Amino acid sequence: MAKFPEFKMPEGDYAGDVTAREAWRELESNPQALLVDVRTQVEWTLIGKPDLSSIGREPLYLDWVACQGKQPPFAEQLQAALAERGVARDAPIYFMCQSGGRSKVAAIECTALGYTAAYNIAEGFEGDLDAQQHRNSVNGWKVAGLPWTQS
Repeated sequence: MAKFPEFKMPEGDYAGDVTAREAWRELESNPQALLVDVRTQVEWTLIGKPDLSSIGREPLYLDWVACQGKQPPFAEQLQAALAERGVARDAPIYFMCQSGGRSKVAAIECTALGYTAAYNIAEGFEGDLDAQQHRNSVNGWKVAGLPWTQS
C-alpha cells in the first residue's frame, strides 16, 4: 500500500486568524470586506454555503483543491477574481474552508499576491472535531449560528 507524505502546513505571512463571528461582524460593517470560500463544489452542495444575502453580499467561491484532488492554478484564479470584483489591495479578505487548513494556505497565497489584509477563519465552516471525531458541534460558521444555506 502506498504511503502518502505527511502534509506540513506552509509557513508564510498573512494578517492572522479570526473566528467566524469576527469575520461576520466585519462583513456586516465593512462594505470592502470579502468572504472567500475555498472548499470544493461537493462541499458547497452537500454540506452548505455561507449565506450573506441578509447583508446584500455574495461570497467568492473558489476551490483551493479540485474535487479530483488536483491543485488548480489557485493564485492566478484568485488574482483574476479579486481584480474582476475590484477588490483593493488593503481590503479585508476572509478565507474559509472546512476547518481552517486550506483557508490558511489561501490567506498566505493571497498575501504573497500583495494583498495586505488576508485573514484565515480558523474555525472554518464546520469547526473542529469533537470528542467523537465529529464536526459541527464545537465551533465554526454553522455552530456560531451564522446564516447558511444547503442545496
